Amino acid sequence: MASVRPAAVAGTFYPGDSRALTTELDDLLGGVEHLAPRLGFPKALIVPHAGYIYSGPVAARAYDEVAAARGVVRRVVMLGPVHRVPVRGLA
Repeated sequence: MASVRPAAVAGTFYPGDSRALTTELDDLLGGVEHLAPRLGFPKALIVPHAGYIYSGPVAARAYDEVAAARGVVRRVVMLGPVHRVPVRGLA
């Protein structure tokens, strides 16, 4: 069974308090502008993962595209780098 590690950068790159984090994410996702009609669903996304102050609006826009596919897309695969410890396989 896989384990979930504690958040390594809570309070640094995003709020450490769960209510503040929820509020920030709601604000970011609620602020996405839809400048053109959606023509379909993306097959792949490359999304930044820096602190929300730097990459939050861009990431929110990307995840908004995926959210629109809820109920249509059955599987999402996320890959990301591991910055702090070596691992074998995928992060």
